[in-house]
Amino acid sequence: MSDLSALKDETLAAIESAGDEAALEAVRVAALGKKGSISALLATLGKLGPDERKSRGAAINALKDAVTEALAARRAVLRKAALEFQLAREALDMTLPVRPPAVETGRIHPISQVTDEIVAIFADMGFAVAEGPDIETDDFNFTKLNFPPGHPAREMHDTFFLQPDEKGERRLLRTHTSPVQVRTMLSQKPPIRVICPGRTYRTDFDQTHTPMFHQVEGLVIDQGATLANLKWVLEEFCKAFFEVPKVGMRFRPSFFPFTSPSMEVDIQCRRSGGEIRFGEGDDWLEILGCGMVHQNVLTNCGIDPDVYQGFAWGMGIDRVAMLKYGMPDLRDLFDADLRWLDHYGFKPLDAPTLAGGLSG
Repeated sequence: MSDLSALKDETLAAIESAGDEAALEAVRVAALGKKGSISALLATLGKLGPDERKSRGAAINALKDAVTEALAARRAVLRKAALEFQLAREALDMTLPVRPPAVETGRIHPISQVTDEIVAIFADMGFAVAEGPDIETDDFNFTKLNFPPGHPAREMHDTFFLQPDEKGERRLLRTHTSPVQVRTMLSQKPPIRVICPGRTYRTDFDQTHTPMFHQVEGLVIDQGATLANLKWVLEEFCKAFFEVPKVGMRFRPSFFPFTSPSMEVDIQCRRSGGEIRFGEGDDWLEILGCGMVHQNVLTNCGIDPDVYQGFAWGMGIDRVAMLKYGMPDLRDLFDADLRWLDHYGFKPLDAPTLAGGLSG
């Protein structure tokens, strides 16, 4: 029986060392196949006597059973290991990462931020915010602002007109926020100190113009309003907005139908390597238009020009935002590109204040 014991030890060792199911199948065939070692032993039983056949057969069948059980056990181990390896290789992490809070990922659009900065500056000077509709009448957008009949701004190539109503009157998308000034003067008695931020519309589109843009205008109506007051207001605004201790300003004569005298304002700057720095240098950059409110506008709005006078100004919010934060193309402001917004946007809690700093 020593031969059976040796064969058993050899076969069980081969089974234990099989590294995969293919190797294990080779061991099974070598032991239990038609020409296997254990099968060959069973084939010799017919040549033995009855007593020897009985004892020898029992020993060989016990060997066969032990090998069969060892094969089954090893096969289960190998299949489990193969399954675990496959699962690990093909694993997909179905869990979602913890989302950072919206206060960390959300961004305030630069136009909204700059509008809040402008409002904060003028609120500190005692100005209120006035608003009005985007769709206006020709009377509020042009006539009451002293635009004469036939003025180019009234033409289709400059203004978005809506279809005429049943009375034949055409409304339009306001070309400036000046109609808000008109509505304010018609609804309030002087003294008036308001700024009027909002969307405006003109038929223009290129690197520095868009069909819809943002504008802020300011209006002061009082008995003692003068050009000197206007210059002080604008100078204080530019220093606060661009966050510089001093700034040079140049006022040049110009023409606007609703102001007289009218001026365009340049601000001192220095251009270097594509960057513009304000409050220093020898260059000048136009940033806004202004002037004393025309007497006809005061009269059209029910204000006696012999008692009151006023001044007004207007600037593009998009333009000053680009100048302050170094944005090269106006159209990027309207592309809704999250990568751009992540770069130029502001954190939701970075509310602009004069005490804490406008730009955070």
